[in-house]
Amino acid sequence: MERIRQNLGMCPQHNVLFDKLSVEEHLWFYSQLKGMAEEDIRKEMDKSVQVYCGSTLSGGMKRKLSVAIAFVGGSRAVILDEPTAGVDPYARRAIWDLILKYKQGRTILLSTHHMDEADLLGDRIAIISHGKLKCCGSPSFFLFLTPFLSFLSC
Repeated sequence: MERIRQNLGMCPQHNVLFDKLSVEEHLWFYSQLKGMAEEDIRKEMDKSVQVYCGSTLSGGMKRKLSVAIAFVGGSRAVILDEPTAGVDPYARRAIWDLILKYKQGRTILLSTHHMDEADLLGDRIAIISHGKLKCCGSPSFFLFLTPFLSFLSC
């Protein structure tokens, strides 16, 4: 269980944040839950966002913080459940940039309703409807398949 805790990051569909904690305190708290050493936590802190409290962040910034928390501690497997749901286009792009920045060397399972998001962020895409896998392939495979997607009645 210890290895799973250290290597798994999770961002649920709804933010799990505390209004009274600052961004730095959130990152510190979740890093300690993963068992990181204090010196390693300090190295990972982003100095530009430390001063904001969770209650003063916009919805998009709260979502970005939730995604960032999933990556703390060098998580090797990261589950992101609709990380851009309910955010404006600017915040959506900022979250994409964050995911792209930390994607290398990790396995990321991302659920989304947006095909453009899956295309940009995914190396492999799977379409699931009513709990059943309908199709799986690379983004270029889906680009080729687009004219024929009517067979995927969801």
